[in-house]
Amino acid sequence: MAEVTQLKRYDAPRINWGKWFLIGVGMLVSAFILVVPMLYIFIQAFSKGLMPVLENLANPDMLHAIWLTVMIALITVPVNLVFGTLLAWLVTRFTFPGRQLLLTLLDIPFAVSPVVAGLVYLLFYGSNGPLGGWLDAHNLQIMFAWPGMVLATIFVTCPFVVRELVPVMMSQGSHEDEAAVLLGASGWQMFRRVTLPQYSLGAAVRRGADQRPRHRRIWRGVGGFRLDPRRNAVAAAAN
Repeated sequence: MAEVTQLKRYDAPRINWGKWFLIGVGMLVSAFILVVPMLYIFIQAFSKGLMPVLENLANPDMLHAIWLTVMIALITVPVNLVFGTLLAWLVTRFTFPGRQLLLTLLDIPFAVSPVVAGLVYLLFYGSNGPLGGWLDAHNLQIMFAWPGMVLATIFVTCPFVVRELVPVMMSQGSHEDEAAVLLGASGWQMFRRVTLPQYSLGAAVRRGADQRPRHRRIWRGVGGFRLDPRRNAVAAAAN
């Protein structure tokens, strides 16, 4: 007689209630911290209907604030792309005196409060600062104007771009760059055709551009308010 093969019995996997409880708590807390305030903002914004919202969007101060934000982004993104990539490439590909000091300086925006950074810009470029007299003599205005906001935004965002690219460049190594040089490529050809295509520059620039709450705090110090009872356009954008 043929032997009867006994089938093994497998129990159904047990549900890990602890894991799902923690996931549920995390989602609930995230909903109260993120989703509920956003819903409340939209409810309050549209509480009087759609027309007041459209009227506010058509307000000249609102349009100027939106345009100012877009203009600052159009300036800072290319600057961060160029200088952030070059700084990351410099500190990962070369060893030179002061390299550690440069890396330390890149960490300053992470450690210093944006309010303090805005105050430093105000003291340095203001009318009573070291460059204030020279700027006033040449009719150049940095504080309470868009150039100061651009400088402050670059100060806040450029280190994020560098910090995103440095670990990637260190993990990739310099073998492909050295091979390109040995094959006769110039420094610019090597940087443009070999170095740059390896890295996700878009993600790095996005990482820097996403620091909008820090922008607002530092813009308050740089854009600020004039003594005039009406707020200027720069101060309106900072709010």
